Amino acid sequence: MTTVDQAKAMARRLRAALAARDIAVPHATALELVAAELGHSDWNTACAALDHAADDGPAFLEAVPVLRIFDEAKAREFYCGFLGFAPGFEHRFEPGLPLYMEVARAGLRLHLSEHHGDSSPGSTVFVPMRGLRIYHRELMDKRYSYARPGIEQAPWGETLEVTDPFGNRLRFCQYRDAESERRSVTV
Repeated sequence: MTTVDQAKAMARRLRAALAARDIAVPHATALELVAAELGHSDWNTACAALDHAADDGPAFLEAVPVLRIFDEAKAREFYCGFLGFAPGFEHRFEPGLPLYMEVARAGLRLHLSEHHGDSSPGSTVFVPMRGLRIYHRELMDKRYSYARPGIEQAPWGETLEVTDPFGNRLRFCQYRDAESERRSVTV
């Protein structure tokens, strides 16, 4: 989620970009424009809704799991074809060497690596989400030959677990209540 400091930086960049085109915009106007772009009615509403990062300590912005893969075609079939992720960047040190790539969907980014030592096959990634039943229906409608995951009840909510062709597990979870979801994000 965007922080107040990030939104202020966006407003500064917007003002600078407009100034480069000889368009003068007051800082307050730039803040209002950024708030609207972030989906808020005004800057005050945005400030109340955005994260307030502590200035005096570390702040973890995002975790991006790295999962070991052994076959590019199978990885693309599973992550892009079945799970519906979009490929992002791809990197090889030179042709014929192992692939390192990103896939992403709805705010979740995963890095997939053929490099020995980047990760161990058989890892589990826990993914809190909304819309688990909709996602389950989407997966089932694809009639993927190698996975027909079900929804399981856990004490904390509903889970849907899929295993990729390399033994890595993605455990999607929709928490039972909003309080549980809030605690998981702020811990």
